[in-house]
Amino acid sequence: MAWILGGLIGLVLGAACAVGVMKRQRALEPPPTENEPVDVLPEGLAEVVSVLRSAVIVVDAHDAVRLSTVPARNLGLVRGNHVAVDVLLELAREVRQAGEIRNTELELRRPQRAPSTVLSVRVAPVADLVLILADDRTQARRVEETRRDFVANVSHELKTPIGAISLLAEAVEDAADDPEAVQRFASRMQVESARLSELVANIIQLSRLQAHEPMTEASTVDVDQVLAVASDRRRVDADQRGIALVIAGERGLQVTGDAEQLTVAVANLVENAVIYSDSDGRVVLSARRVDDFDEQGIEISVSDSGVGIDQSEVQRIFERFYRVDYARSRDTGGTGLGLAIVKHIVGTHGGEVTVWSKPGQGSTFTLRLPEAAEDLVESDDESGSEPARGRTAQEWE
Repeated sequence: MAWILGGLIGLVLGAACAVGVMKRQRALEPPPTENEPVDVLPEGLAEVVSVLRSAVIVVDAHDAVRLSTVPARNLGLVRGNHVAVDVLLELAREVRQAGEIRNTELELRRPQRAPSTVLSVRVAPVADLVLILADDRTQARRVEETRRDFVANVSHELKTPIGAISLLAEAVEDAADDPEAVQRFASRMQVESARLSELVANIIQLSRLQAHEPMTEASTVDVDQVLAVASDRRRVDADQRGIALVIAGERGLQVTGDAEQLTVAVANLVENAVIYSDSDGRVVLSARRVDDFDEQGIEISVSDSGVGIDQSEVQRIFERFYRVDYARSRDTGGTGLGLAIVKHIVGTHGGEVTVWSKPGQGSTFTLRLPEAAEDLVESDDESGSEPARGRTAQEWE
């Protein structure tokens, strides 16, 4: 027993000596420098990050994500505790090594033909960590590209009728001794002048809508009158092509907005349906009330039995100057702005426009608009305001 007890005492004394030596060595070591990694986030960093709208990622010296915000995860920049984008991780390593702030713009390719994401990225060293700030600039980039395309397209579209008028004027001058030729060239000049006037008018109208100008008069609009006036404005073109315009659906519906703007929107849809319909076709204008989650709305539809639109092009038809069939549109005088104007008018009225189309079967464009409130309807009735002029429901029969 004595030798066992002596052994235990020796073991305890040995352990105590070892602890003492370790403490002495630790006391002699210099304190950590600023360049050595730390395991805690700087005080207040989490609070600051939480109020930022940017996607934020904090990466430590081992490339592990110590902090990330919801936008960063939604953009797919973080997976688990790792940076999911290789180029972003490499950028963080470069900043850690150089100790300098870096600003750049990255375009992230998405799988399965999904649109790319454009990020404005700022990477900065913070103590032993690296702070990554990323702002989604995809929409801003798209707007800028659209603006450039718009300017280029306007220049191109204006050159066509202006150039044609110039050439026709020269032809008239050269054919001064041929009355029939002068008459033919003069008629063509009138066509090109009308095309130019319509194009300029549409550009001005679209520019005003895109500038978010308020509606000049927001009042109760009689949907029956909108359909009647819109069909009347396109009846001559339809008759020339042998296309029947038919008005159907519920009567007596009302929405709130600008009667003239809504009439322009429906007339543009009718014009589009006439352009892309074959001779002896049929274009139907209809309206109905729909109830959706205790919110009543009015749907105005324009349907045709024309050539239809391929699904690959449906997403682009509301772009300015985009034409499904450029040759057909040019022959019929289309400007390529009609559907863009429709989209902006409906958006101004707090509605939406949807498309159903199938090649060889035709298309249906539907405008979904909020129904007029009862108090506004009563107010307009008392003031004696008149709806948009056009044929009445009885005159449709």
